This record gives sequence, C-alpha cells and structure tokens, in this order.
Amino acid sequence: MRKVADDPALTAELLLLVRMVLADGEAHGRELEALRRIATNSLGIDGGDLDLVLDHLSAFGYEITPVQAISVFRELEMDRRETLARNMAALAKADGELSRHEVRLLARVVEILEIDPQRIVTAQPTDRPQ
Repeated sequence: MRKVADDPALTAELLLLVRMVLADGEAHGRELEALRRIATNSLGIDGGDLDLVLDHLSAFGYEITPVQAISVFRELEMDRRETLARNMAALAKADGELSRHEVRLLARVVEILEIDPQRIVTAQPTDRPQ
C-alpha cells in the first residue's frame, strides 16, 4: 500500500489499468485476474494486496482524471510507457471481447503517450511469467 501511495507514477499507472478494466462498463472475472497478474508480475504489487490498493485508489482516485494520470506517466521512460499500453491491451482482451470503449481508450492513451501503435500490436504483454 505504501509503495503505491508514495509513487505518483505507479498510482497513475494503476488508475489507467483500472480505467481499462471498467472501460466496457463491467469488471469481468478474467479482467480482474489479468489485473492481479499485471500487478504482481509487472508492477511488483502482491496480487493479494490488490483489493487494499484498489480501495486506496477509489478513496482519492476520483480526484485524478485519466489525462492527469497520463501526464504523470508521460514523463517516464518509453519502455515503461509501452509496458503500460501492452498491459492495457492485455486487460482489454482478457474477457475475449473488445468493446469500442476499450479500443478508443487504448488508442487515446497510445496517442497521448506518444507510443508507436505498431510496437504495442507486435509485442507480447508483460503480465506473463517469463
């Protein structure tokens, strides 16, 4: 919990990932499982602690817009921005359906973070163990 509270970039990343989970209006079990894997494998957050982290984010997350979260994240290295986009794509595909809202959100994030979309399409998501 402290790790998230003390790291604005990690907070911004989590907010965008949660936004992707909710982009189609529903949080499906497979999307939540994928979010737990990403939290553990990519962000270094124990999947068991994710509920506490999400409660923390919901307590103040409404004060941060997705654009503000992106602006914080945009200052980081390109590799980390690309990892965010790949993880968002993995979440969007986790339930086996891509809604137009998920596609639009991912496209907008890729545009704002100045990421080459081709690098996201051809790369593997980072939430899988190596």
